[in-house]
Amino acid sequence: MNLEKIKTALTSKINPKINNSENQKPAAVLIIIYDDPPKILMTKKPTTMAQHGGEISFPGGKLTNSDYNLLETALRETKEETGLDISKEYVIGQLDQVTTLNSGFTILPFVCILDNIANLVANSEVETFLQIPLIPFLETLENDIEPEHNSIQEMYLFTFEKNIIWGASARMLKKVKENLTREDCF
Repeated sequence: MNLEKIKTALTSKINPKINNSENQKPAAVLIIIYDDPPKILMTKKPTTMAQHGGEISFPGGKLTNSDYNLLETALRETKEETGLDISKEYVIGQLDQVTTLNSGFTILPFVCILDNIANLVANSEVETFLQIPLIPFLETLENDIEPEHNSIQEMYLFTFEKNIIWGASARMLKKVKENLTREDCF
């Protein structure tokens, strides 16, 4: 599978707003798919972080007053966390919004396709980068049966080496897999 086929499967209209209620905290992430064969970039948070410490996620964060919309949030946060200055032209679509269970964020995931990435620079919110082969990773999908994770019906997990990806990030990855499967990318 190549990046063009992935791009076709994941391209969608971009509407950088969430269906928000007053109790939700808006946030955005950038799902970066790159290279040949395709890889996906994820970050591991330091265990010392107050929220989501030790978890594996996509670059991103919460909407600030200086952000015009959630796409700007995703691009700004990605630059802060990875050093990658990604132009809006590389963002090809978005997935359905996802809500975190423990911190109450409503996250809008955007998808971006790049030929390659280089010179990743972590900030204090990133312990390490995971550059994960996309297709083998998506094939690790399992139902998450951990009782403390399973407070809603849609809980999944993915595994990369000794890392377990669960929660909102796993729900986003499941959507990526569904879109690629629908377009016969597997």
